[in-house]
Amino acid sequence: MLILGCAAFDLTRAWLGNMTQESQTIEVEVVASESSIPSTQPEIPEDPTYRRPQWKNWPGQVRQLNSRWWPLWILLGIIGIGLLLTIGVVFALIFLIFRFVRNFLRAIFR
Repeated sequence: MLILGCAAFDLTRAWLGNMTQESQTIEVEVVASESSIPSTQPEIPEDPTYRRPQWKNWPGQVRQLNSRWWPLWILLGIIGIGLLLTIGVVFALIFLIFRFVRNFLRAIFR
């Protein structure tokens, strides 16, 4: 049985013994009973014109890029390729310096 609402209970001096006040009011809101947990899901209104937001339909679907953004994707691709080439050149330079130092040290300590 689900009980919703507010209940106010008046606790008088007779119930509480030696209290200094005449009475005390306790307000209680009962959300659910019988060990049922309230739902955390938002309730969808019964309005027939209600539509689910477009972004909630995305999981599991194939999405296509909008054709208006092709210049941006080309620019980002060029920047990405430039970054990969730069990182590759830096690693190649570090490798060459390491090999040069290793061969130089081998030649000295033979």
